[in-house]
Amino acid sequence: MNVNQSAPPVPPFGQPQPVYPGYHQSSYGGQPASTAAPTPYGAYNGPVPGYQQTPPPGVSRAPASSGAPPTSTAQGPCGQTAYGQFGQGDVQNGPSSGVQMQRLPGSQPFASAPLAPVVSQPAVLQPYGPPPTSAQVTAQLAGMQISGAVAPAPPTSGLGYGPPTSLASASGSFPNSGLYGSYPQGQAPPLGQGHPGAQLPPRSVPPQASSFTPSVSGGPRMPSMTGPLLPGQSFGGPPVSQPNHVSSPPPQALPPGTQMTGPPGPPPPMHSAQQPGYQLQQNGSFGPARGPQSNYGSPYPGAATFGSQPGPPQPLPPKRLDPDAIPSPIQVIEDDRNNRGSEPFVTGLRGQVPPLVTTNFLVKDQGNASPRYIRCTSYNIPCTSDMAKQAQVPLAAVIKPLARLPPEEASPYVVDHGESGPLRCNRCKAYMCPFMQFVEGGRRFQCCFCSCINDVPPQYFQHLDHTGKRVDAYDRPELSLGSYEFLATVDYCKNNKFPVPPAFIFMIDVSYNAVRSGLVRLLCEELKSLLDFLPREGGAEESAIRVGFVTYNKVLHFYNVKSSLAQPQMMVVSDVGDMFVPLLDGFLVNVNESRAVITSLLDQIPEMFADTRETETVFAPVIQAGMEALKAAECAGKLFLFHTSLPIAEAPGKLKNRDDRKLINTDKEKTLFQPQSGAYQTLAKECVAQGCCVDLFLFPNQYVDVATLSVVPQLTGGSVYKYACFQVENDQERFLSDLRRDVQKVVGFDAVMRVRTSTGIRAVDFFGAFYMSNTTDVELAGLDGDKTVTVEFKHDDRLNEENGALLQCALLYTSCAGQRRLRIHNLALNCCTQLADLYRNCETDTLINYMAKFAYRGVLSSPVKTVRDTLITQCAQILACYRKNCASPSSAGQLILPECMKLLPVYLNCVLKSEVLQPGAEVTTDDRAYVRQLVTSMDVAETNVFFYPRLLPLTKSPIENTTEPPAVRASEERLSNGDIYLLENGLNLFLWVGASVQQGVVQSLFGVSSFSQITSGLSVLPVLDNLLSKKVRGLIDSLRAQRSRYMKLIVVKQEDKLEMLFKHFLVEDKSLSGGASYVDFLCHMHKEIRQLLS
Repeated sequence: MNVNQSAPPVPPFGQPQPVYPGYHQSSYGGQPASTAAPTPYGAYNGPVPGYQQTPPPGVSRAPASSGAPPTSTAQGPCGQTAYGQFGQGDVQNGPSSGVQMQRLPGSQPFASAPLAPVVSQPAVLQPYGPPPTSAQVTAQLAGMQISGAVAPAPPTSGLGYGPPTSLASASGSFPNSGLYGSYPQGQAPPLGQGHPGAQLPPRSVPPQASSFTPSVSGGPRMPSMTGPLLPGQSFGGPPVSQPNHVSSPPPQALPPGTQMTGPPGPPPPMHSAQQPGYQLQQNGSFGPARGPQSNYGSPYPGAATFGSQPGPPQPLPPKRLDPDAIPSPIQVIEDDRNNRGSEPFVTGLRGQVPPLVTTNFLVKDQGNASPRYIRCTSYNIPCTSDMAKQAQVPLAAVIKPLARLPPEEASPYVVDHGESGPLRCNRCKAYMCPFMQFVEGGRRFQCCFCSCINDVPPQYFQHLDHTGKRVDAYDRPELSLGSYEFLATVDYCKNNKFPVPPAFIFMIDVSYNAVRSGLVRLLCEELKSLLDFLPREGGAEESAIRVGFVTYNKVLHFYNVKSSLAQPQMMVVSDVGDMFVPLLDGFLVNVNESRAVITSLLDQIPEMFADTRETETVFAPVIQAGMEALKAAECAGKLFLFHTSLPIAEAPGKLKNRDDRKLINTDKEKTLFQPQSGAYQTLAKECVAQGCCVDLFLFPNQYVDVATLSVVPQLTGGSVYKYACFQVENDQERFLSDLRRDVQKVVGFDAVMRVRTSTGIRAVDFFGAFYMSNTTDVELAGLDGDKTVTVEFKHDDRLNEENGALLQCALLYTSCAGQRRLRIHNLALNCCTQLADLYRNCETDTLINYMAKFAYRGVLSSPVKTVRDTLITQCAQILACYRKNCASPSSAGQLILPECMKLLPVYLNCVLKSEVLQPGAEVTTDDRAYVRQLVTSMDVAETNVFFYPRLLPLTKSPIENTTEPPAVRASEERLSNGDIYLLENGLNLFLWVGASVQQGVVQSLFGVSSFSQITSGLSVLPVLDNLLSKKVRGLIDSLRAQRSRYMKLIVVKQEDKLEMLFKHFLVEDKSLSGGASYVDFLCHMHKEIRQLLS
């Protein structure tokens, strides 16, 4: 089933629901409620005879707001407004929900049938009793707990498991969770929780030993308070109230008749003493309330059957799953910052899971590479391939070999071994690293990757201390650090010659579109100053990089800018079918030597082509020309191409317009992502061989076939930048900022990367912007500090828990100064024989990065629907395996998520709803191809914010507080119309202004007196001399500084037409293109997991 398929316009939970007498509710958004067909989610277990198809007329919830409550707020039975533990203006991860959850139908005495005991348990959705009796989201989702601890197989010696009777930690209980049990509004059921870090009993111990039989929903408790009891029910037990990361002792099994206090709330409606409890619903489905299924008895003896004869007690409205009851990305990020942001991350220990990418932390390299260079999906690898297949967790590493480090951390040390070069294993060619074992008094070393014994060269010999370590270990980076560089010898160079410094060639489209838009003039003006900032090594006075210039439309113009000339000379090549470079001497020059000639050229180009009428362009011959120029100069380098239109001129690589939206959702949709011709792949291969990297800046006004034009940048390790409908006044800042950063960033040229692994696993698959001519070497004409290479590993033998697994990434490249270097990164991982250990050491952000890249490559060869279904299935298998093998026994209706994967469903849903896998009507084919190639080489921090954008409230914290405000969840429910919010995803930046924002705030920020005077779509905030204006502009600047591309600001007013674009980024909500909301998707995942388990 495709969860994200398009749906009828009624939101799944905004549907009419049966009304409980005495409850007054406003309709959704103030509209009268109407009946609607069930959503495509339908009943969870498929259509069942006997369901009542048309729901009674009813109500749905009002949108949440942090302002005053709507006039007709949900009332308690006694007329008082029902609120949760937070006041109406308070925020718990955003504004509190305006309408509280209501009880489920009350008609079954709980004592009349024995319930399955529920082990106080990791992460759960709780239903009890027999199969579904109605089709709403149910109590069991309310009771979701998320757990880190897991039940091991019977303990083996040395594993250090706790005593068999201790319980699992339930570290993911949520305060203010959906109150779905049999308590009235304002009260919450008890939740069994274990001690932090304790273990579940072995399977042989009956669950009763550490469980209780709840008489109410298993949902989480709200903070402890006392309040009225339900008639006929009285229990005792400690109140439970923890944030998302703390657990408490479990309640004991309770004798009947003991009392339990609950939070205050309105007194419950009266029921007879024989009917104290309420029916708990089974597996959350959607749509209106339905009658009982045929062939099933009623859940408990004497239970009412809904949809048949009316009984005295009326059924209550079904409840929507409370978003606060399900795992919150914001809470997880906040907890990790609080717990791990203050201490440095020391890399000495094997298999440590680093802090999240969203946490600011310092790294101390003590033998393993920093997580800034390598992040893994799991830091504990299964020992066998069978175990890996069972878990379905992909084993992958996201490697960023030239990552930029914060100023507080030292760059990798450069080691020079002279003419002998770096020391390597004779058999597997791995480089010397801290894991190599020295033997025979230091005269030989055993390779940690292939176990080969190698001789130590005399000049490298050193004695060992009493522990077997070399006495100079801490003086040598390669023996004590995870990351370092070697100077390469001439053997590592092309044609056994040391390289010459690389060159930059600027290739400018001077066709009618480029000139008319003002692009050519703007670019030439910028280059005059930008050429002073070419990348340079260390403390070098000036950059060693030489530059050259080409302009083109249907023909190419080369420029001689030799320093001895008074004026630049232009040479035209009109035979684009057989491209050659008409000059060698004077084409690539040193900037400082030829400054006057270059400045003269850049002044003349806009004037020369000011009156051009040439609209057609070529593309492939331009790249060919740049590559030939580098080949003639015998150097590597980078081409900066500035291009505006589809290359339709008669020439190699000519393209036709093949944009066809009708192909979307068909088997031919994959052709939209594939290049039109193989010519560009061939060209890219030649570029890689020459070390010619291509960065492409596109300025299209219509379709330009990004899928084809981006092939060469993609395969050469370059970047693509796209500025649709470019206008100088609106887009100048964004383009110039991207250009400056792109020209100035440090790049490794003519690079080859290889990943070696210890025996037992090997690298089998690679994702990113590069070319591969064999199965092991990743070839990159250029590699910068923003690019990653993602590597997937598979087992080829059994691993050993004692030895763990090792990775070594070696990158051979030419620096900006023309120096040949080897950068080495080493990482040691643990190995496990228990699935529990695998699930305890995974990293969800890296997992999502890998899964997105896997899916985005999949659309090249498979229908998009197949790719989406594959992702959903894999995610369900990962979670089902955890449920089956690691969680303690519990009701089948509980959803149990591992602690470190509790955000997997919400993040995966964001990937499924992304433009590539589920385009909205406004998304162009070019946009999809652009995003697809962009994500392919993103690092983990970039994919994290790209798929789950940050939403920051700007007016909630005091104006004097200049630190970044805490984020709220990406959902419309979290927006208050009296506030202003910033939303960013690494590419876009929105400032959303609520319609009821105070006049003073509008004046301080926009310099106008009212909301109506704010210009919608504004892209620059006025510079005003007040605290709020400075704070917001400072925050925008700091967000831009964190990202690798400039984010253009768009001001969006509430209820404005631009708001639809903004809402696309509120990823927890249902999307216009049919993507499921987080709540719906979690229920769908639960259903998928149950199907796998059954």
